[in-house]
Amino acid sequence: MNTRPYAQIMSTLLLTIIGGGCTLLVGLHLDQQFGESSPQNRLNTTPGVEIRTVQYVEDVKPILEARCIVCHGCYDAPCQLDLSAPEGIERGANKNLVYHAGRLLAMEPTRLFVDAQSPAEWREKQFYPVLNERVQTKEANLNGGLMAKMLELKRQHPLPTVSPLPAGFDFSLERAQYCPTVEEFDDFAETHPLWGMPYGLPDLSDREYGTLRTWLEEGATYEAPPPIGASLLEYISKWETFFNGNSRKEQLMSRYLYEHLFLAHLYFENDSSGLFFRLVRSTTPPGRPIDSIATRRPYDDPEVARIYYRFEPVRTTILAKTHMPYVLNTQRMERYHTLFLAPEYDVPTLPSYDPEASANPFETFVRLPVKSRYQFLLDEAEFTIMSFIKGPVCRGQIALNVINEHFWIVFGNPESPALAQNSKFLEKEQRNLRMPTEQQSNAGALKNWLEYSQLEKNYFAGKVEYLRQHLSTPEEISLDLIWDGDGRNANAALTVFRHLDNATVVKGFVGDEPKTLVVLDYALLERIHYLLVAGYDIYGNIGHQLNSRLYMDFLRMEGELGFLTFLPERTRADEWKFWYRDASAEIEKFGEMYNQRVNRQTGIHFTTAHPKSELVGMLRQHLKPVLFPSYAIEKINNSHVRQQLTRLSRIQGVAVSWLPQNIIVSISDSGSTDPGDSSHQVVTLIHNNGLSNVSHLLFEQERRIPAEDTLTVVPGFLGAYPNALYHVEASQLQDFVSAVETLSSEEDYQALVRHFGVSRSHPDFWKHSDALRIAYQKESSIEAGLLDYNRLENR
Repeated sequence: MNTRPYAQIMSTLLLTIIGGGCTLLVGLHLDQQFGESSPQNRLNTTPGVEIRTVQYVEDVKPILEARCIVCHGCYDAPCQLDLSAPEGIERGANKNLVYHAGRLLAMEPTRLFVDAQSPAEWREKQFYPVLNERVQTKEANLNGGLMAKMLELKRQHPLPTVSPLPAGFDFSLERAQYCPTVEEFDDFAETHPLWGMPYGLPDLSDREYGTLRTWLEEGATYEAPPPIGASLLEYISKWETFFNGNSRKEQLMSRYLYEHLFLAHLYFENDSSGLFFRLVRSTTPPGRPIDSIATRRPYDDPEVARIYYRFEPVRTTILAKTHMPYVLNTQRMERYHTLFLAPEYDVPTLPSYDPEASANPFETFVRLPVKSRYQFLLDEAEFTIMSFIKGPVCRGQIALNVINEHFWIVFGNPESPALAQNSKFLEKEQRNLRMPTEQQSNAGALKNWLEYSQLEKNYFAGKVEYLRQHLSTPEEISLDLIWDGDGRNANAALTVFRHLDNATVVKGFVGDEPKTLVVLDYALLERIHYLLVAGYDIYGNIGHQLNSRLYMDFLRMEGELGFLTFLPERTRADEWKFWYRDASAEIEKFGEMYNQRVNRQTGIHFTTAHPKSELVGMLRQHLKPVLFPSYAIEKINNSHVRQQLTRLSRIQGVAVSWLPQNIIVSISDSGSTDPGDSSHQVVTLIHNNGLSNVSHLLFEQERRIPAEDTLTVVPGFLGAYPNALYHVEASQLQDFVSAVETLSSEEDYQALVRHFGVSRSHPDFWKHSDALRIAYQKESSIEAGLLDYNRLENR
């Protein structure tokens, strides 16, 4: 008999018992020193602190934003410790993972400001304090507070100056999380002495550390936000009146708008306050304090007779990864009125909040004109897609490997009667347009997936037949079917970049011609929104998450086939096979079935042996009035820099495969290392992975084709999660490009980083980071937010 496994089990059990005993003893010792822990104690004044020498807004918040929130913000903050607002610090940390793909049952939501309102309520949801919640003395505030201890640990054990950092640091996205309580801290510090905060980054300066230490010592208090100014209140009153009309027509419109804008950061044109607002559902009407209705999804039953839509200030620091600005002005209100209130239609009854019905927008909003709904989505199409890109679904490779690394989006023309956005057609297809999100957060997997995949196939067959009937001659398949933005709306063309486990969407055709393009119509846009934004629950179980990911496969392919329709019939199948190399026979058959059923030659005249590239050129011309060169290298004034960046953008293949996904490069003319200097040019390098296909859920590495990797170079900031920061002097830019061209090993890449990188352990890391933050804010005052450093590499 082999007793070794038994011995190992007993040893582990013994260590666990000892560790638990030690934790208990530490807790008892703290109780004896400073009393029992209770969030109520935080309400008491700290003795000896008559005048606080440190203020939260003026002194502390800037340090937290520059050093802490860059990792601890939103849902994916380590240990759910969200430092983007003082209420998040009060809430504390939690050992449970929000992003957990294997969860069998949905977990309770833990959204800051939504699912609990006080530290005591958060304690009931398994959050533990990072501030001292025992007796409020200076000594207790430092020795009984986890945040103070984590900062002190970094002081005692500074970050090693080597690069890369030792293997003991784990920066992988799915790394195990160590979330000690203050009672467990001593064991944590003994085991991981180098893991003080900021984790895996240089320590704070003496001034920054002293400020935070004093603030914590004095009780970690914070001021209430100032009252909203009179001019803003006037804007809010006007818009809340608009959103809360009493007629059924107005209520139906407001419900539709809310379910599409609930993630938006709303701001008012010509307002200089810098404030953003969220549209929330409340039980109370305008003029009274907001009583938010907390539901998992924006279309869940509010369980009240009347909903009021209210404007609530965004109380967190603005983060690039969640920031979706959306302007409100007089023109916007008039547009809503034109789309939804001016048309003649009846609303005999308001739709229910039954889970199955409310998850299907084609049923819920059947009374709203289809063209109006579609035009609303098109007006701000970048925002519409951004909700999927930046919404809660955006984190993780498995969630995002449903899209290609780089693709362009165009849209069906809302004025074309030939496209399948006819109200009668969509009403007939209501049942087939049902989506797996109607199963809510505890969904079954295989059985449900088979049901919804069949419904999608039924709808797709109906759509193809509709197209056959309405596009009866080749001449009808022309670029007139593509929305041209009415000659003025830049939302008519979008580019999506996937950076392995996160993504970005911007206006225009950015980068070289991508492998795939998609044409989205109303039904596709609406389903993407209700599948991955309104209907997606990051707290849901594995069945919910898996069904959403698999259903999105069909939506992507439907959009891709829409683009192929414009190619010569003889080339469609070959293009499809190239996009889906090594995919299943069913995927290949799906494309063949579409081509056979459409059975229509295009009316577009092609003259070259490369019709796809030719079609892309035609699209550029068709959309030329709205294709603004916001991300074009040509806009860079310095000719030497422009020339070298153009050369850099042409590098393809294996050399590119050694680069991380997203790199921010600061190029200086003067030798200054300050990216905020006027002589600097900040550019983003985007590494697009070559893949044989994106139709499989797992084993993406096996589908990698490094020889097809490409590099997109854009002026300015693009992406929320940089993987690396570089600084290059203009005089060395040619050497930098040459070094990238010849990358062929990890050793080559590490040499590149040593020469040009601003690594995690670089002595000027925080100075460089601060300058980037200032430069980003200067470049895009409305769109900018804090970058997230959770994905910074260690190479």
